[in-house]
Amino acid sequence: MNKLILADSQAIFRAGTAKVLAADDNFRIIAQCSDTERMMHAVTTFPGAVLIFASALKPELARLRVLLDTMTSRGIVIAENNESPASYLSQGFQGAIFRNTAGSALIECVRRVIAGETWQPLQGMLASEQEEDMVGTRVRDRLTPKEMRIVALIVQGCKNREIATRLKTTEQVIKNYLRSIYDKTGVSDRLELALFTLHHRVLAQAAADIGNRIEAEEMADSVSQGSGPARIQSISRTGT
Repeated sequence: MNKLILADSQAIFRAGTAKVLAADDNFRIIAQCSDTERMMHAVTTFPGAVLIFASALKPELARLRVLLDTMTSRGIVIAENNESPASYLSQGFQGAIFRNTAGSALIECVRRVIAGETWQPLQGMLASEQEEDMVGTRVRDRLTPKEMRIVALIVQGCKNREIATRLKTTEQVIKNYLRSIYDKTGVSDRLELALFTLHHRVLAQAAADIGNRIEAEEMADSVSQGSGPARIQSISRTGT
């Protein structure tokens, strides 16, 4: 049984990756890490494992590679779609894949690395990025602004109740919107929706931008609601 460690700050992406890898009976996921500190601890705890980690965690790559070598482990980088996979191989990691890599390619990458080979996306996969971007663009343009806000919160891991609260509506309304979103994206549940979004760069960027905008709006509302009492308290202290 081959031991695997998954490290990515996006919980939904970790869940989707784990689901894909579970299709191979020779793989066993022994740890899932959400940050660099937990990842380094897992590598130290489980020697001889294959680490699959997101470049977005921004670990100190030289230090990580030395640790992997010390623990007789191997490293596969989940590169963002605008990065060069070859650059990670040149730094001593055994494999590199894009975040939008298909499940079959991910499994093939892990198998090759376990066998002692190096692996990076084939030229055909690199050429398909433009096509993937076109799909993401079409879906993004089909979704309404309200639907995109829901997608952005789904990617963040929010449940229907939290989404309803943050968008100031009801759970039933959110469920109705999700049915429309599923029809437009061709997915069947929220996990597939999150993975579909993350696998299409244009759509993922739009969701990230909207997620940041929602958080900024919530912060502004919080400050606005708290400004009255805070100001009164400040005046009271000044007058005493």
